Amino acid sequence: MSSELKSLIEYLAKALVDMPEKVEVNEIVGEQTTVIELKVDKSDLGKVIGKQGKTARSLRTILNAASTKLRKRSVLEIIE
Repeated sequence: MSSELKSLIEYLAKALVDMPEKVEVNEIVGEQTTVIELKVDKSDLGKVIGKQGKTARSLRTILNAASTKLRKRSVLEIIE
Protein backbone atom coordinates (compact mmCIF):
# COMPACT_ATOMS: atom_id res chain seq x y z
CA MET A 1 0.00 0.00 0.00
CA SER A 2 1.40 3.36 -1.02
CA SER A 3 0.93 6.10 1.55
CA GLU A 4 -0.19 9.64 0.83
CA LEU A 5 3.19 11.01 1.93
CA LYS A 6 5.12 8.71 -0.39
CA SER A 7 2.80 9.60 -3.30
CA LEU A 8 3.16 13.30 -2.54
CA ILE A 9 6.98 13.25 -2.63
CA GLU A 10 6.96 11.08 -5.75
CA TYR A 11 4.60 13.50 -7.51
CA LEU A 12 6.64 16.57 -6.54
CA ALA A 13 9.98 14.98 -7.43
CA LYS A 14 8.73 13.83 -10.85
CA ALA A 15 7.56 17.37 -11.59
CA LEU A 16 11.03 18.77 -10.75
CA VAL A 17 13.34 16.43 -12.65
CA ASP A 18 14.23 15.83 -16.32
CA MET A 19 14.05 12.05 -15.95
CA PRO A 20 10.87 11.28 -13.98
CA GLU A 21 11.12 7.57 -14.82
CA LYS A 22 14.27 7.37 -12.66
CA VAL A 23 12.53 8.73 -9.54
CA GLU A 24 12.36 6.15 -6.74
CA VAL A 25 10.63 6.75 -3.43
CA ASN A 26 10.88 4.34 -0.51
CA GLU A 27 9.02 4.57 2.73
CA ILE A 28 10.40 3.13 5.95
CA VAL A 29 7.81 3.18 8.68
CA GLY A 30 9.23 3.29 12.18
CA GLU A 31 7.44 3.36 15.52
CA GLN A 32 7.53 7.15 15.82
CA THR A 33 8.88 8.45 12.54
CA THR A 34 8.44 7.57 8.89
CA VAL A 35 11.49 8.00 6.68
CA ILE A 36 10.81 8.84 3.05
CA GLU A 37 13.83 8.07 0.87
CA LEU A 38 14.04 9.90 -2.44
CA LYS A 39 16.40 8.66 -5.14
CA VAL A 40 16.75 10.43 -8.49
CA ASP A 41 19.10 10.19 -11.45
CA LYS A 42 22.54 11.69 -10.76
CA SER A 43 21.97 14.43 -13.34
CA ASP A 44 18.75 15.45 -11.55
CA LEU A 45 20.22 15.58 -8.04
CA GLY A 46 20.85 19.32 -8.27
CA LYS A 47 17.23 19.92 -9.25
CA VAL A 48 15.77 18.27 -6.14
CA ILE A 49 18.33 19.88 -3.85
CA GLY A 50 18.27 23.33 -5.44
CA LYS A 51 20.50 26.33 -4.80
CA GLN A 52 21.78 26.20 -1.22
CA GLY A 53 19.34 23.36 -0.57
CA LYS A 54 16.27 25.55 -1.03
CA THR A 55 14.28 23.02 -3.07
CA ALA A 56 15.10 20.21 -0.63
CA ARG A 57 14.06 22.46 2.25
CA SER A 58 10.79 23.25 0.49
CA LEU A 59 10.10 19.55 -0.11
CA ARG A 60 10.74 18.90 3.59
CA THR A 61 8.41 21.76 4.58
CA ILE A 62 5.60 20.39 2.40
CA LEU A 63 6.18 16.88 3.78
CA ASN A 64 6.16 18.25 7.32
CA ALA A 65 2.86 20.07 6.73
CA ALA A 66 1.26 16.96 5.23
CA SER A 67 2.62 14.78 8.06
CA THR A 68 1.26 17.13 10.70
CA LYS A 69 -2.16 17.00 9.08
CA LEU A 70 -2.03 13.19 9.19
CA ARG A 71 -0.69 13.34 12.78
CA LYS A 72 2.52 11.56 11.82
CA ARG A 73 6.21 12.43 11.95
CA SER A 74 8.27 12.06 8.83
CA VAL A 75 11.73 12.82 7.52
CA LEU A 76 12.87 13.20 3.91
CA GLU A 77 16.21 11.64 3.00
CA ILE A 78 17.63 12.42 -0.43
CA ILE A 79 19.84 9.52 -1.47
CA GLU A 80 22.78 10.20 -3.78
